[in-house]
Amino acid sequence: MRFVRILTSLAIASIALLFCALWLDHTRETTLPTPTGPFAVGRTSMVWTDPTHPQLMAPSNTPRQLLATIWYPAAPTAAQPTAEYLSTPWRAAIEHHTGILLSKFLTRDLARVHTHSFANAAVSPQQPTYPVIFLRAGLAALTVDYSSLAEGLASHGYIVVGFDAPYRSFITVLPDGTVIPRSPQNNADAIGGRQKRELATQLVQAWSTDTAFALDQLTQLNGSDPRFRGRVDLDHIGIAGHSLGGATALQFCHDDPRCKAGADIDGAPFGSVVADGVAQPFLFLMSDHRGESDPEGDRITADLDGLYNRLPPDRRLRLTLRGANHFFFSDNGALLKSPLVMRVLRTLGIVRIDSRRQLAIASYYLAAFFDVQLKGAPASILQPQPPFAEVEATP
Repeated sequence: MRFVRILTSLAIASIALLFCALWLDHTRETTLPTPTGPFAVGRTSMVWTDPTHPQLMAPSNTPRQLLATIWYPAAPTAAQPTAEYLSTPWRAAIEHHTGILLSKFLTRDLARVHTHSFANAAVSPQQPTYPVIFLRAGLAALTVDYSSLAEGLASHGYIVVGFDAPYRSFITVLPDGTVIPRSPQNNADAIGGRQKRELATQLVQAWSTDTAFALDQLTQLNGSDPRFRGRVDLDHIGIAGHSLGGATALQFCHDDPRCKAGADIDGAPFGSVVADGVAQPFLFLMSDHRGESDPEGDRITADLDGLYNRLPPDRRLRLTLRGANHFFFSDNGALLKSPLVMRVLRTLGIVRIDSRRQLAIASYYLAAFFDVQLKGAPASILQPQPPFAEVEATP
């Protein structure tokens, strides 16, 4: 009995030490990767509403509403504060809906995450206008989960627009404090097979429709908002998305001729674009899925091959990032999960690439691709670069 008590005490002490280590990880400061472009970055938020149309895929007939976050080339003053990663109401809502274990022990404290964006700074006067890139999150992820990619693009001279939608995003917090979680019927993670594909197709079409609405709002902003009036280059519109956001990027370019170029970051395609194809130049930036053969994976590969092969060689680029993790294209996966857990996964060989390096490679190729397609930069910058030995191009 004494031996059992000793083992029990040791087990309890080990668990306590583990949680202490996780708590210490949780409380440490986290700074997003430094943007590599020449522009300072501004950030602002807006609520776009349309009382004439219902909120898509909502459980009740409520007006359409999008909560937009915009990053842009900025001219901050010396006293300009940096933007919070997430405001207090959003942090509280996330902690409430994710639970103590995930929010307090397995994820960094979001109040201690530091951005490189200046809150509500003036738009930089260095250029008369700036092209636009819509940035779509994966599945129900939040727009700010992709702040590293957004800040990187904005620092290279783009107005970057993301948005969250009530009932489809994991959580949304309205200006009046109302918290709206994702509706259970919109949770594609909870189902599988054909049902999952059908729901994913519906979600992609809803996000594509919302992107068109967001572009309409941006057009109005360009004509009326004192800060952005006349500064938005509406002739050069791109879209990039991760996972289901990549599928949305494909579908939006299929649906809306205002889209001039797009990027799919490790996303399986869904919707009518799979059969019809896409005409705009497209970047496919993929993690390495070789060796993961199964019926669903084979179908996704075939769909991606079909989309890629139908594009002319000068309007397509497909890059595989060897060792990449699907979730490391977002801040949430790459930067905010417990470093202690990440070290264990790295030791076990489950994680094979440094998460900040993966973000750096993705940021480089996104900016380079849109520079070529929207700004006329030489295509040579898209050739696999010597510093990025992990990158493999598909002919």
